[in-house]
This record gives sequence, structure tokens and C-alpha cells, in this order.
Amino acid sequence: MSDVTERLETFLEYFQLLKGDEKGEAQVFCDRLFQAFGHKGYKEAGAELEFRIKKKSTKGTSFADLIWKPRFLLEMKKRGENLFLHYQQAFDYWIHAVPNRPRYVVLCNFDEFWIYDFDKQIDEPVDIVAIEDLPRRYPALNFLFPDNPEPVFGNDLEAVSRDAADKVARLFNMLIGRGVDRPEAQRFVLQVVIAMFAEDIGLLPASTVYNMVEDCLHKGQSAYDLFGALFHQMNSEKPATGGRFQNVPYFNGGIFQTINTIELQTPKLELIGGPDGASTKDWSKVNPAIFGTIFQQSMDATERHAYGAHFTSEADILRIVTPTIARPWRERIAKASTMKELLVLRGELMNFKVLDPAAAPTTSAGAGGVTQDPILQFLQSVMGTEQYEITFRAGGDLAGFTPTNIIILNGGPGDLNDLTTLNAAVDQGEVSIISVEVQ
Repeated sequence: MSDVTERLETFLEYFQLLKGDEKGEAQVFCDRLFQAFGHKGYKEAGAELEFRIKKKSTKGTSFADLIWKPRFLLEMKKRGENLFLHYQQAFDYWIHAVPNRPRYVVLCNFDEFWIYDFDKQIDEPVDIVAIEDLPRRYPALNFLFPDNPEPVFGNDLEAVSRDAADKVARLFNMLIGRGVDRPEAQRFVLQVVIAMFAEDIGLLPASTVYNMVEDCLHKGQSAYDLFGALFHQMNSEKPATGGRFQNVPYFNGGIFQTINTIELQTPKLELIGGPDGASTKDWSKVNPAIFGTIFQQSMDATERHAYGAHFTSEADILRIVTPTIARPWRERIAKASTMKELLVLRGELMNFKVLDPAAAPTTSAGAGGVTQDPILQFLQSVMGTEQYEITFRAGGDLAGFTPTNIIILNGGPGDLNDLTTLNAAVDQGEVSIISVEVQ
């Protein structure tokens, strides 16, 4: 038995003495856990208990059970507690645990560890480890060891997402290289991706795409015919009464309203359905944010800027959406105490709209619309709406100002593609803006 396994077995022996009381036993549980992973204790390792989490949005303070920056944050719950119900609390703690936000977040109910890596996947834990399985599953908690080896997770969606994205991005690039128009290539690739997602979540018969590619590669069938027929059937409200696609349902999202059939030669077919092609992956395990990855990886930096296709991570999106949209609605719903109040809220929620500034026509300050220019959006956020209105709107000193694509932040050049992420970092107190210069 290795030293690590022996220490973990000793931890489990002690663990059997605990009742699973969050208030009375969480701290000693944390200390013994650190000892099991080779530390003298949590304090000697540099971790803190009852770490204060200050929230700017609510001007309140919460307390995380344990934090060890920049490694991980641990939130304990009583034995038997449904950890799924505490996901939002853990995510909020992580968002506000700045500077040096921890890489991993762990929820524990004295029975299981739910391990999150919010930078990689938002909705699901990268692993769930039963405490009794620690002696053999401890690599998922490798970040607890003093030397911080890379953890090994059992539900890491990033690996399969990256692999699938690589195959699809290469297909896209090959289509462009063959002279297919960019919009047609993007539409075709998106339709193929939707089909692969659909078959792995039960909306299409299993292996639909893979079997089509096999028939093209080995039975002389035409990809032009087969993919075209599949996409047309996915866009048809009338079910096929026979043939290959008789069990294909109608997809009403509009994605298949325009179909550009493309002939595919062997190299492209193998990227879709070869021995290691995209269709062999489990697309139910692919993170939907793969779409952003596909388009970003398939264009160089110049093209990304020209097409406005810079990919923003889910974590960065939620840092904006949670305090401005999700949390206010959750609070209003939680306060509703009667059916009448809930019905009123349902009506308001059904009519709630989020406007996309990028869809607004205004590209300069002072035109009376929503500011579309990313630099002006950033200035408005940093300055505050009131001061921005005074300066840039009609009658202000800089009314009608249209910036170039040059911005200097804190004395250095700024990246237009990162302004949204930077704005969120400023809001969370991770970054301070000392000076802004625009031209």
C-alpha cells in the first residue's frame, strides 16, 4: 500500500466517526482532508476557513467554508444534502473570490465531492467522487497535493469538445480551401454538427451521420445526395413514409431552411465519419460552447476581428448575465408568496426582452440609439451612464464622436476583442483602469 493510499485509508477511518454535521464537523473534516493529501493541516498549507466573500452587486458578505488560493474553494453541506441545489451558491462564491480566483470549486456533503472547473465547463461537475472511493479515485483531487499534479477527471467535457471541434474546424477550412463560399461552408458545417448532436441525444436515429459517411466511403454513395436529402427531411413537417429517413423528425428552428448541398471527397468524409471522425464522438458530452470554438479556431486573428467572431467563454458571459438578469429574477420569484404574484411574474418573464447592442444601428456617440461601437460601450461602462451621457450625447463636449479602432489602457494598447471580458473583470474588482485613451 502506498503512502498516499495509507493516509487516505486513515482519513476514512476517522471519517466514520463523523455524523456529517456541517456546523460542528466541517472544519475538522477539512483539516483531516489536508493531512490525508500530505499537509500538516489546512493552516500550514496556507488555506483559510470561513473566508469572507464580498459581493459588490448586493453589498453583502458571505463566508466560504474553505479557500486555498489559487487552488480551490470548498463549500461543505450536511450529510445527505442534495449538492445540485447549492451549485449557484458555489458559482457565486467563485465569481467573487477575487483576486487570485481559485481554479477549482468543490461541493461536499460528507458523502461525495462534486468537483467543478468553471473555466472549462459550467453546467456539470468535471467529476463526482464518493468519499469512500478516495483511495482509488484521489487523482481527481490531485490539486490538493503539495506539488499540485494535474488532476484526472472522469467527466471532463473539454477533451471531447476540443477533439470534436478540431475535426469540424478542419472540415470547415478544407471547404474554404476548395473554394466554397464562407457562408455556405459555415451553414453546412453547422447543419452537420446539429445532426450529430441530434443523433446522440435521441432526436435522430443512432449513427445516422456515421452510416451515411460509411456508405459514401465504401458503397459508392454520394455525400451530395445523402446529406442534402437528410437536411431537407429535417426541414420538412411531412414525415417520410419510407426510405432511409423515415424516422427523421421535423427540426423547426430554421437552421435547415437554407440548404447548400456540397460534394465531399474522401479526406472530408473521413473527418466526419472515419475511424476517428467527428461523428464517432459522443456529442451528448460535447459542450454547446463548441460552436464558439469552431468559428474562432477556424479563422486567424485578422479574420476574427473583421467578422466580429471573438469567442467569449461561458464563465465570462455568466459574470455579466447573473447579476444583471438571472439574480434579480430569482430574487423576485423567491419573494412571491401567492399564486397571483407568481402568475404576474410569469407574464412579465414571458415578455422580458434582452436587447443586443450589436444589433443596434448606432455606431457613434450622440445619435440617440444604443451604442454599438465596442470602445464606446466600454467607456460607458467605465465612466457610468450619467457621466457618459453628459460627455457624449447631444450637447456634450464629444457629441457625435466616432472612435478609431485604437484604444490605450493603462498606458498600453488594448485588444478590442477582449473589451467585454475586461469590463467584467473591472466590475468584479480584478482589474483597475487608471487611464483610457481613445483616438
